[in-house]
Amino acid sequence: MEQESTEKDIEHTNAVRRRLLESQEEPISVIREETEEELKANDVTRPLTSKGRLQTHFPQQSRPLSSKNKYPRPGSTRSQGSSRPGTGSRKTVSRASSRKSRPESRGSRLEKSIPGSDHSESDEEIQTKPRDRVPEIDFTTVDISDEKAFDTDLEDKGAGAAPGVSIDLVADFQYLRTAYAIDTNLKFSDNLFAALKTTTAYDPTGRTAYIEGCKKVGVVPASYFLRHMNDPHLSMKHHGLGSQGMRAIAMSLVSNTSVLTLDLSDNWLGQQGGHAVCEMLRDNCFITHLNLSDNKLGLQSAESLSQILQQNSTLTHVTLSGNDFDDKAAVHLSDAITNTTKLEYLNLSHNLFGENAGVILGPAIADNSSLKELDLSWNSMRRKGAVAIAQGLKNNVYMKKINLAWNGFGLEGTIALGDALKGNQVLEELDLTNNRITSEGAVLIGKGVSLNETLTVLRMGRNPMQTAGCYGICAAILRNPNSALKEIDFRDILVNKDFNDIFKQVQEQIPDIKMRHGGMEPPMKPRARIHPMVKLTNYIEKNNLRLVDFFNKFDKDGSMSVTYAEFQQGIECAKAALQKLVKSETLKDTGIKLSHDEVQILLKELDSDGDGEINFSEMVSGHTGFQESQQENINVILTATQARPVTT
Repeated sequence: MEQESTEKDIEHTNAVRRRLLESQEEPISVIREETEEELKANDVTRPLTSKGRLQTHFPQQSRPLSSKNKYPRPGSTRSQGSSRPGTGSRKTVSRASSRKSRPESRGSRLEKSIPGSDHSESDEEIQTKPRDRVPEIDFTTVDISDEKAFDTDLEDKGAGAAPGVSIDLVADFQYLRTAYAIDTNLKFSDNLFAALKTTTAYDPTGRTAYIEGCKKVGVVPASYFLRHMNDPHLSMKHHGLGSQGMRAIAMSLVSNTSVLTLDLSDNWLGQQGGHAVCEMLRDNCFITHLNLSDNKLGLQSAESLSQILQQNSTLTHVTLSGNDFDDKAAVHLSDAITNTTKLEYLNLSHNLFGENAGVILGPAIADNSSLKELDLSWNSMRRKGAVAIAQGLKNNVYMKKINLAWNGFGLEGTIALGDALKGNQVLEELDLTNNRITSEGAVLIGKGVSLNETLTVLRMGRNPMQTAGCYGICAAILRNPNSALKEIDFRDILVNKDFNDIFKQVQEQIPDIKMRHGGMEPPMKPRARIHPMVKLTNYIEKNNLRLVDFFNKFDKDGSMSVTYAEFQQGIECAKAALQKLVKSETLKDTGIKLSHDEVQILLKELDSDGDGEINFSEMVSGHTGFQESQQENINVILTATQARPVTT
C-alpha cells in the first residue's frame, strides 16, 4: 500500500510539473535526440527505444557527452525543426508539450546529412557502451528568483547545455520559479513537497530552504537576503522582518557556512523572532558577531539568549541594546555573563535596568573571565546598583573597556568607582559621561586616578562638576608619575584660566595627552563702580551722624574749612579706626572704604569753586545735590518700567 501511494504521489507530481511548464510563455529548452548513425560516427552508442527515441533517464550514468549542441535554447532554429515528408529523420522531442504541432519549414542538420535513416530496434535490443561519468552541474548557484538569469544558468556559454543535466532537476527549478512568478493560486500539498525534496540536490547555501520556509510561514521572500546570503558580513537591519520573516531566515541560516557577521537590528522580532534566532544558533557554528539591537525581545528571549550564550562556542561579539530588558531579565543575563567563556564584547545599553539590576550584574562582572568590553550605558543603575557595579569592576581582572555613561551614579557611585580605580590594574577605558558627578565626586575619582597605572581614556563630560572638578582630575594626574592617561574628555564643561595653567603642567608630564572641554568660561563682567559720594553717604547714615559732626572730624582747627591734606588724613584715620574695630569684633562693616583714586574724585566733587579747600557750605551743597540727582535717576527708571495706560 505504501508503494502504491508513493507511485501516486510521483504521478501527481509529474502532472503538476507538466501543467506548470505548459503555462509558461517560453517553453523549456528543447532536447533534440540524435540518430544512431551520428552516434556511430562519433563512436558513441546510447540506448534507444523501439521507436527510435532516446531514453530520458540514466540510473547508473549521466547523459553522454557530444561535441554538438544537443540542447539548444528556446526559440533557436534547431529547437523548431521537424522531419520533412518522405524522410526518415527523427522528430525533435519537446519536454514542454509533445502534442503541439511544429512548423514544417526547416529541418535539422542531422536530417539533411543522413536522409532515409530508419530505426526499428526494440527495447530489448538496445545496445550500450560504457562511458566515463561526467559530473553534473551544481544548481545551487542558480538564482531562482531572477527571471532573466534562469535559462543562461542552466547552459554552458557557447556550447549549449552541459551534459549530465537531469531533466528532473530542471523541472524542479522550473517549478520553484513558476511557483512565485506564474501560478500564485496553486496550492501545494505536503506530499508534493516531499516528492520534490527527494529529487532536488542538496543546497549548502540555504537558498532553497529559505524559499520553502517563506512558503511555510506565509511571507514574501526578501530579495536582499537572497542576493547577500553568501556574504561574510550580512546586514538585514531596518528590513521590518518581524517574527515570521525571522523564522524563514533562521531556517536558511541553520546550514549556512558563509555568514560570519549577522546584523538584525531594528526588525521588531519580538519574543517569537528571538526564539527563532536562538534555535538557529544551536546548530550554526560559524556566526561570530551578532547584532539584535532594537528588536523588543523581552524577558522570555532573555532567558533563551542566556542559554545560547552559555552553550555557543563561536559567538564573540553580541549586541542586545534597546530590547526592553528589565531587572527580571538581568537575572538570566547575569548567568550568561558569569558562565560564558568565549564572549568578548557584550552591549546591554538602552534597556530598562534599574538599581536591582545593578545589584545582580555586579557579582557576575566580578566572576567573568572572558569579557573584554562591556556597555551598560543609558540605563538607570543608581545608588546600590552603582556601588555593586563598581565593586564588580574592582574585582574583575580581564575587562579592558566599560561604558557606564548616562546612568546617574551620583556621589555614592563615584566613591565606589574611586576605590575601584585604586585596586583595578587592568581597565584601560572608562566612560562616566552624564552621571551626576559633582566637584566633590570628581575629586574622589581623582584619588583613584592618582594610583592607577593602566587607565588610558577617561570620559567625564556633561557632569555638573564645573571647572573645579576638572582641576581636581588634573591635579590627581600630576600626583601620579606613572599615569598612562592619553585622553581626557570634559565635554560641555566650561573651564577657566586656572584649569589651563594646571593642564599645561600635565602636558609637561605627559606630552602626548589629549584633552577636550566645553570651552573657556566667559570673562566676568566688571562690577559697576560705586560713586565715592554714595560710600560717604552710607557711612554717615550707618553711624547716625549729622553732616556737621562728620565735617568737624576733619576740621581740627575749627576754621569750617578743610584742605585736601586734612580731608585725606581724616579718611586714613577713619580706615585705621575701622580696622581696629574689626579686629576687636566690637563693630563690623563700619568706616569709609575709599581708595586713593576715589578720595581724589570725592575732593574734586566737593570743591565746587576749585580753591583747594572744602568749606562746610560746599560739603552741604555737594551732598544735597548728589542725593537729588540720584532721586531723579530713580524716578526716570520707575517711569520707564511703568505700563502705559490703555487709551481708546
